[in-house]
Amino acid sequence: MSNQFVFLNAARLAAVAALVLPLSAWPALKPGAVAPAFRTPAAVGGKTFEFDLAEALKKGPVVLYFFPKAFTKGCTIEANAFAEATPRFAALGATVVGMSHDDIDTLRKFSVEECRDRFAVASDPQARTIRAYDASSLLPGMASRISYVIGQDGRITFAHEGSDPLKHVEETLKAVQSLGRPPR
Repeated sequence: MSNQFVFLNAARLAAVAALVLPLSAWPALKPGAVAPAFRTPAAVGGKTFEFDLAEALKKGPVVLYFFPKAFTKGCTIEANAFAEATPRFAALGATVVGMSHDDIDTLRKFSVEECRDRFAVASDPQARTIRAYDASSLLPGMASRISYVIGQDGRITFAHEGSDPLKHVEETLKAVQSLGRPPR
């Protein structure tokens, strides 16, 4: 058996597994769980800053969505959809932030080109926050597609895991709408 034959069969098996098996190693955090605090580099409109969950929660609920990799088809669709929906989230007092393993330079570009300067994308190349939110993927260097709504009390109010990027936007928007507008 040649090395090329073994490699091709291993690649085929990995591709089939990726289609059949869920991408996360663990289930998402459940509603009611305390959302792990984090502070990490992020970008919006091509500018870098430190995103702090505790600070964002002072303004209202936070939609935290994890995505596998910037500039890939599904992640681009999801970023475009969140960008279009950001004014609706903002009208409800919610902050949207995406997070991936990508480095901050990549996300700076992604924040302009695909997030359309409308919301922040956070970099977690060491996967500390990704692991804390049970968003690790079986694929190395990628997060699973999981979205959370975090209430101002710091607890998960909604979790959605699935491969359809548009569903994440629809479902998190419904979840934020069910919370009502936070008092100012």
